Amino acid sequence: MHKRKLPIGIQSLAEIILGGYYYVDKTPYVAQLIDQGKYYFLSRPRRFGKSLLLDTIKELFEGNKPLFSGLYIEDKWNWEKPYPVIRISLGDGALKSRQELDNRIADQLAEIRRYLKLPENTSIDIPGNFRSLIISARTHYQAQVVVLIDEYDKPILDNITDKDIAADMREGLKNLYSVLKGADEFIKFCLLTGVSKFSKVSLFSGLNNLKDITLDSRYSSLCGYTDKDIDSVFSPELPGLDRDEIRRWYNGYNWSGESVYNPFDVLLLLDSHQFKPYWFETATPTFLIDLLRHREFFTPDLKKLLSSFELLNQFDVGNISVEALLFQAGYLTIVAEHELLPNVTQYELGYPNYEVEMSLNRALLPALGVDISEANRGYSIVLDGLRKLNFAQLQTQLKSLYASIPYEWYTNNKIANYEGHYASIFYSHFAALGLHVAVEDSNKNGKVDMMIEFNNTIFIFEFKVVENQPTGAALQQTKEKHYAEKYQGKQLPIYLIGVEFSKTQKQIIAFETELYRGGLQLG
Repeated sequence: MHKRKLPIGIQSLAEIILGGYYYVDKTPYVAQLIDQGKYYFLSRPRRFGKSLLLDTIKELFEGNKPLFSGLYIEDKWNWEKPYPVIRISLGDGALKSRQELDNRIADQLAEIRRYLKLPENTSIDIPGNFRSLIISARTHYQAQVVVLIDEYDKPILDNITDKDIAADMREGLKNLYSVLKGADEFIKFCLLTGVSKFSKVSLFSGLNNLKDITLDSRYSSLCGYTDKDIDSVFSPELPGLDRDEIRRWYNGYNWSGESVYNPFDVLLLLDSHQFKPYWFETATPTFLIDLLRHREFFTPDLKKLLSSFELLNQFDVGNISVEALLFQAGYLTIVAEHELLPNVTQYELGYPNYEVEMSLNRALLPALGVDISEANRGYSIVLDGLRKLNFAQLQTQLKSLYASIPYEWYTNNKIANYEGHYASIFYSHFAALGLHVAVEDSNKNGKVDMMIEFNNTIFIFEFKVVENQPTGAALQQTKEKHYAEKYQGKQLPIYLIGVEFSKTQKQIIAFETELYRGGLQLG
């Protein structure tokens, strides 16, 4: 292997192959898709290589054999029979009205006609225009047509906070996609890709033969890089980088099969040799943060969220489940599957990796009322307090964190009276530091509110909300329920920490700590 150029931001197969860039061969999956079906739908988060996948399929059906030299599919494809390809992309820019959407679609259909050397459109509406294009291409080339649609849902997602515009966009796209069912005899292959998964009823108007491969284990690594890809294709770039750190930071996205890395993260890491949240920083998930705040979501649940298949797919204008949004957008992924009954699977969701857990929790703190400047100032103080076992310093900084929450925030949020609010701030603050944090960790006597393992020390936290005076109940519970026993096998010092919050003062009023060793608590 020799060094090549890194294909950062490049979505053209021809540019990658001819330009001397690294390329991860996805044609084994493409060959399987084409061999086993006709209509497909694939949902993946942003920047996962969906556009490059569609471009690869386009070049394959157009018969551009030189681009596939040395790839899996080179000797498995009939290069003598090309097919006309209609490729529509709705990913450019932000469309703000139905008229803008219709104009964009009409412009693209006209451009495709010119590319395929077909007569200009004579239909007066979008469905007629699209159907005419498909039939004209089939007639002109005497071959069935390939239809590829990239970012099929972006016009809706760009307006998801305005239900009226989002619904209007959905109807405009439904207008386009409804043509596919009636044009079946003219179509050889069809693939739609996007971030979210809208219901077939709401968007595809009876296209019941559209096969959703989003959670098909055979295609879990259709987009993204696998461990094998990193170690083989990119091996010349790895010297000087900690391979385990690459895995911890960026691996872990899973769709019921082999886990993958986000390509954008990997390429920027290999270019800079600096570990940073590259993928997360490409777009601030404002709508997601607002939704979690509005629904008063208990952020420690993000570590381990249980969901059904139906709930993961519940996504439509005005009907968005938190689980579906977090999963489809890539902030949570499948970490385990539990078969409750035959054909009834429960999915366990969690953070895919360190990048997402750290970055999302940093973004969540302002939604919990915390002044982000105060949080940023306190990170080093908190770490220093844990490292030196200086609990007075730790308590002082955490009290400053809660004090940064303005009074007005409490008047608008009932959750401020509940333990979940204070625990959410506690958890998200420590998770934002990148610490190893476990929440609701079960033992034989109950569940530990929060456990942190740091600097060869274990810290067990129990939270209580009281009226106005400390009760000692939080620390007492950690002892009575023997929470420390579960962690004794690690042979590390264990500190029990009881934290009590006052409803009236909106503040920490007790921060009691004891060192645990073999059943003895030493103050």
